Amino acid sequence: MKAIIATDQAAGTAAMKLSERPEPAAAINDVVVRIHASGFVGTELAWPSTWTDRGDRDRTPSIPGHELAGVVTALGYGTTGLSVGQRVFGLADWYRDGTLADYVAIEARNLAPLPGDVDFTVGASLPISGLTAWQGLFQHGRLQAGQRVLAHGAAGAVGTMVTQLARETGAYVIGTGRAADREKALDFGAQEFVDLDNDRLEDVGEVDLVFDVIGGDIGKRSAGLVRAGGTLVSIVGPSEARPDNGLAVDFVVESDRAQLNEIVQRVRDGRLRTNIGKIATLDEVVAAFNPTERISGKTIIQVRP
Repeated sequence: MKAIIATDQAAGTAAMKLSERPEPAAAINDVVVRIHASGFVGTELAWPSTWTDRGDRDRTPSIPGHELAGVVTALGYGTTGLSVGQRVFGLADWYRDGTLADYVAIEARNLAPLPGDVDFTVGASLPISGLTAWQGLFQHGRLQAGQRVLAHGAAGAVGTMVTQLARETGAYVIGTGRAADREKALDFGAQEFVDLDNDRLEDVGEVDLVFDVIGGDIGKRSAGLVRAGGTLVSIVGPSEARPDNGLAVDFVVESDRAQLNEIVQRVRDGRLRTNIGKIATLDEVVAAFNPTERISGKTIIQVRP
């Protein structure tokens, strides 16, 4: 099969290349999926799991990518809940070869059915962004109606999901980003926007929940905005500063079939829009991941037309 492989952590996306690899086989509780579309997060190349297995043994050349939408072609021994020919989408294991390929072997529990009226490119854009927003807001942030949410990176793939899900819950959402992000952040539902280059973040006032995708100085300053009993949720590691009278939670997103079902149902009925910035083919991967201009939104690789 065709696959994108990564061989040199120091060289990053520039060292990724299209190669021929053996098609994967389905282990116990696995399925093999013929991939139609795949998502990729640039920070994957900094994750140890991209380069080593769970025993810290080198596993290069590795196939990056963890989000997928496609069709099941084979079932491993003991696999239940899915069938050959079924449309699926989901989030692949961090330590196994990923989804920038024609096929992937993946645990069945990491997949959910993809309804026939949802395009494969849309399906592939949902797992990391949608699950990250869902788990950060509801599992870790314990979001309630009427609360104030500060959503950093509100025009990005995760931030637009955070904004929409928070608004649906009845929260008041203040988005942040660069000046060029204002229109998109407001279009996806932010009720206010803070230009981090030109506006004063502290003027936001107290909030119940900060969803931090930036970290560093912004994360530290945001901690001071969390009111008593509130939460700072981070996906960029532990914050250097913590709320005086609140919680600080950093987490790594996990696959969850029930949550994927909730997310895709919201897409189907129009309550949730995905944020795709660019669609490219496998042959265009290296150029797509080294853009000459800033792309606001998620890059999706269309493996099959």
